[in-house]
Amino acid sequence: MWFSRKPAVRVPPQDAAGAAAAVPGQITTKSRGDAAEAAARAFLVGAGLRWIESNYRTPGRGGGEIDLVMRAPDGTLVFVEVRYRSAATHGGAGASIGAAKQRRIVLAAAHYLMRFASPPPCRFDVVLVQGGRIGGKPLEPVLEWLPAAFDAS
Repeated sequence: MWFSRKPAVRVPPQDAAGAAAAVPGQITTKSRGDAAEAAARAFLVGAGLRWIESNYRTPGRGGGEIDLVMRAPDGTLVFVEVRYRSAATHGGAGASIGAAKQRRIVLAAAHYLMRFASPPPCRFDVVLVQGGRIGGKPLEPVLEWLPAAFDAS
């Protein structure tokens, strides 16, 4: 009996939903974003805010997401958008928060506030995380906190 020797076909790993899964040790956009959010959270906790929740999403399609929900010492609920960019080209991290993104964040915040009988005062902060590489050498990320970066109007 003769058996053919066909080359092995490599199939990328997939998660339960059938999407391509990350290979252990591989740096992905998601892993960079998660690291930026963790750094922003630690930074804000160090500045006196209390962490409430991460990655709050509205149900259904077309909704918004809030990266961090924090509470300021004065009781203000703080909705935080974290933006990471490896380089300052094209305006850096801050330039990526346009009007449409702000509307989605405000929509998600309004949905989040529906759980309160009497909503507390709130604001929208942004934490910009800039970091990258020079000649393959990683740079320490630089965080910039913009309290009350935009409003719900």
